[in-house]
Amino acid sequence: MSDAAWLTDDQQHAWRAYLQAQNRLTAALNRQLQTDSGLSLPDYEVLVHLTDAADGRLRPYELQRILGWEQSRLSHHLARMHKRGLVARDECHDDGRGAYVVLTDTGRQAITAAAPRHVDAVRRMFFDHLTTEQVTAIAETSTQVLTHLDATDRP
Repeated sequence: MSDAAWLTDDQQHAWRAYLQAQNRLTAALNRQLQTDSGLSLPDYEVLVHLTDAADGRLRPYELQRILGWEQSRLSHHLARMHKRGLVARDECHDDGRGAYVVLTDTGRQAITAAAPRHVDAVRRMFFDHLTTEQVTAIAETSTQVLTHLDATDRP
């Protein structure tokens, strides 16, 4: 046997419940988006971050950092989104080798149309079943975990 610090029963229950809830919620939200708008959840995530950017454009490495995706996953996904006209690639004049991922009019229209139903689904599947205190606890816990991960992910 190893000297691993095994999870307590309460920790194991919490961890497994979290994983199962996260997986099922992700699958349900993906189905909802596909049915209502033809977008996947990853499409929606990319479009959200581009709409959040002041000029609707981000460098690929910025999107990769924000999304936490591997470079190959981002590259393949952006290529598929480009074929559908949701995003475009624009040269970066400051860096001859670099480029921007740019939100197209089609991409903006797609997220604008998808957002109301998606937000309704998030509310219905997640927030409607929680108290204000539980929402606060989730926000605080998630922020604490993300802060720790950000600190340990730095080279």
